[in-house]
Amino acid sequence: MADMADMALSNNSFSKTYHRLFVELADPRTNDWFLIKSPGPGLAILGLYLYFTLKWGPRYMADKKPFQLQKTLVVYNFIQVFVSIWLFYEGLDAGWLRTYSWKCQPVDFSRSPEAMRVARGVYVYFLAKMSELLDTIFFVIRKKNKQITFLHMYHHTVMPMISWGATKYYPGGHGTLIGVINSFVHIIMYTYYMLSAMGPQYQKFLFWKRHITTLQMLQFCIAFIHSSQLLIYDCGYPRWTVVFTLPNSIFFYYLFYDFYYKAYGKPSDRKAKGEVKNSSCNEEHSQKNGVANGHITDKNYSAFERNGEVRNGNKKEN
Repeated sequence: MADMADMALSNNSFSKTYHRLFVELADPRTNDWFLIKSPGPGLAILGLYLYFTLKWGPRYMADKKPFQLQKTLVVYNFIQVFVSIWLFYEGLDAGWLRTYSWKCQPVDFSRSPEAMRVARGVYVYFLAKMSELLDTIFFVIRKKNKQITFLHMYHHTVMPMISWGATKYYPGGHGTLIGVINSFVHIIMYTYYMLSAMGPQYQKFLFWKRHITTLQMLQFCIAFIHSSQLLIYDCGYPRWTVVFTLPNSIFFYYLFYDFYYKAYGKPSDRKAKGEVKNSSCNEEHSQKNGVANGHITDKNYSAFERNGEVRNGNKKEN
């Protein structure tokens, strides 16, 4: 009897904690939206994504030819560009170029048209992060497993969770700026991917590959500085969020910097490590095509390459 009473008490305590975390603290305006009410569905999707990407997918494709997805990738990347443009515009027009304070901006929890517009933008941003899991799925079925790096997996796993939390608890305010900046970066990034997938005739438009990584690093610098302002100004936006945003900004910056250095470091440094095999002539030619140092080894394979991208003047194999 005592054990049953303890179990009932434990279950009741868990139920109260769950209700507190996922109902009482949630924003009632967004809490009933698709995938937001409970963390279960989103975590299940991420779990299946990780299992497919790291286990089942590569095993299934081991004895199969890679899929040819040129048209699919062009359409997919075009949609991502379109969504990113919409998110960038909404973020600026609904807040940051109109009523939002660049120092510190609280969340408007009202149901005014302006507040709901921002909340919907945050929600669409979350859905966009979920849709970007397809990036990795395409890698797997095209047998581009070397592109599935720790940076790639960490970014694609963490961002849906962060944007889910923003939608459920704080859909607006100070934290939305990084989403606006990230959407701008994705306009550039997915445009590059789309052109890469369209074939070698677009080679002349792909000279700016390395600058995508530079933009990625810049956005995390801005995110760090902007989030740090919460330690100075008090506008009602929760200061405790810096416990997550500041370390995450530093970690993301380090990962992208590490990738940039390995992919685009000085030729002399990479030769010393045995990572560059091409001649200086090939190095110069490759740099003109947007691939630094003439060669990216298997170990440091670019996380940004897509089907149809041109490297060293030749079309990459599918």
